[in-house]
Amino acid sequence: MMKRKTWMLAAMLTLTGAQMQAGGKSEAVARFDYVAYEGNDDYYRENPLAGDEEFYNPVVPGWASDPSVCRVGNDYYLVTSTFTYFPGVPLYHSTDLVNWEHVGNILNRPSQLAHLEGQRMNDGGIYAPTIRYNPRNETFYMVTTDVGWANFYVTAKDPLGDWSDPVELPAVNGIDPSFFFDDDGQAYIVHKEDVTGQPKWNNHRAIRIIRFDTATGQTVGESVPLCEEGVGDNERLDRDEGPHLYKINGKYYLTCAEGGTGAFHSEVVYRADSVFGPYTRWSRNPMLTQRGLKANRTNPTTCTGHTDLVEDRNGNWQAVFLGCRAYQGKAAPLGRETFMMPVRWSKDGYPFLTQSIDTVPYVLAIEGAKRKAGTRNGNFGWRDDFKGRTLSCEWLSPAGSPAAFCKLKDGLQLTCSDTRIEDHKAAAYLGRRLQHLKYAIETRVNFSPSDNEAKAGLLLLRNEQHQYYLCKERGAVTLYRIGKRQDRVASTPYADASVELRAVSRGLTIDFYYRPVAKRGAAAAEWTLLSEGNDAAFLSTGGGFIGATAGVYAVKR
Repeated sequence: MMKRKTWMLAAMLTLTGAQMQAGGKSEAVARFDYVAYEGNDDYYRENPLAGDEEFYNPVVPGWASDPSVCRVGNDYYLVTSTFTYFPGVPLYHSTDLVNWEHVGNILNRPSQLAHLEGQRMNDGGIYAPTIRYNPRNETFYMVTTDVGWANFYVTAKDPLGDWSDPVELPAVNGIDPSFFFDDDGQAYIVHKEDVTGQPKWNNHRAIRIIRFDTATGQTVGESVPLCEEGVGDNERLDRDEGPHLYKINGKYYLTCAEGGTGAFHSEVVYRADSVFGPYTRWSRNPMLTQRGLKANRTNPTTCTGHTDLVEDRNGNWQAVFLGCRAYQGKAAPLGRETFMMPVRWSKDGYPFLTQSIDTVPYVLAIEGAKRKAGTRNGNFGWRDDFKGRTLSCEWLSPAGSPAAFCKLKDGLQLTCSDTRIEDHKAAAYLGRRLQHLKYAIETRVNFSPSDNEAKAGLLLLRNEQHQYYLCKERGAVTLYRIGKRQDRVASTPYADASVELRAVSRGLTIDFYYRPVAKRGAAAAEWTLLSEGNDAAFLSTGGGFIGATAGVYAVKR
């Protein structure tokens, strides 16, 4: 088992005590003893796996969009988008493509994410990272777009160690850059261009390529068009983006996401004899999509696309891609998750995953791979008692590091911040990705605010205007629904300093509970229902590219 890399609070802290003094004013501090989560999805419960050779799709459940994967020897590394969250670009590791462990975050220092503040959660921040390994200089590269700043890359000799500070790529415009290291030692970056010249129709854009010098770490010359055909003008689907280049059996293959990120999302493939083309579009594209299937089918996976290919240890090609799951076609708070399927090859030599009415399977097996005990696949739980000196790498915070508000001492201490998540600045929130459509999440908070503004508790968060906040405030436990305005859904008097808070998703609805903390040696009290039947789809709406997170939040509002 690889050691999971955590991120250190102490190096970034300048505070705190149980009550911090700032300009002579006492700040409200909440202590959280634990956060516990349990998934209970119907499909996993009703469709048990036949043996340890089988595993469930998605392989990385919960919000894990725009996956990219590479293999070095027996090790596979996978990254996904994080948009405005800190730390950025989670790094997952596996030795078999089945059992994935979140081992760290590539962008785990504020210096690597200096431009998040002010960007919107829905569509700001870090887009579509690509991870690649260059055997010539034995270096890992992760290249991505910060849409509020620039395209850039970072490097590492050891992917589990520290990655470099960002290197800007001023000659690479647009979004979705991807490295390609050819077997002759030459290196390139492909990307989706900004608007250049007159497009053939509104949504058409070209994929471009530029040389890259690994010795200097800089691009060479200007980027040139690589593929301009795109979809037919009679279809007028959204532009090609998310390009990746591969060399397989002497041929160059270009894959691109096409049709936007919604229900028409797909993946297409082109082939050429030279890295600069010309590229021929496969006549049976898309190589992956679910857009032609019935919307009311059972257990649908939708919005599939943004694929990356990898050759496994057995010489077979596998693919990771994003897709969405919804509960009864309505609630989809998980956003875009990472799925996997084996690559098939057409008679004319093109890779594909689906054709016609093929669906994305929820149960798979890979030659030689076995599901390990404790793997987060299917229904599972996790718990954090905040016992260590560092935070788990799975905790996230939007718009920047929350270190100014956090301290690990006798649990997790959060100082109530005047900054709210809606302010697009770092706030006192630590969340983890929701990974099931039906789940329960709870925490215990000790908090005695001296005014009516300070609040601390459990937050379910989709974006700035889609939140449920179950909190302890002065003299009460209260549920707020935060949208364009803050609505008090339910409240009950509560005098004790400590309380346990719980949210239970039933799929289409969410119930909120509280209970007093049991005295030492006593049995736990029953949960008291505070608010029943809240719309779970509220955490699915509002557009954007992200999924929901849940965690602890302390704020003055």
